[in-house]
Amino acid sequence: FELAGAMLKPAGLFCLYGPFRQGGRFTTASNEAFDASLRARNPAMGVRDLAELGALAAEHGMKLARIYAMPANNNLAVWVRTED
Repeated sequence: FELAGAMLKPAGLFCLYGPFRQGGRFTTASNEAFDASLRARNPAMGVRDLAELGALAAEHGMKLARIYAMPANNNLAVWVRTED
């Protein structure tokens, strides 16, 4: 997010694809199991929460523009670089 915020021009887009938690909750049992398997390998990994990512994006000059539902319980989250 830091690099994206620094490199994007105003109105530039940053897209992130994958499973996400929403409101602190998993959207499916399979995403919860996937999170557990990731954290078993490395506690720093895991399925991230969109609200936490949104706060991180805001720190770097971006705001959430849209979330697209995708196949296999994934989403495409799109942030836009705000004007300077």
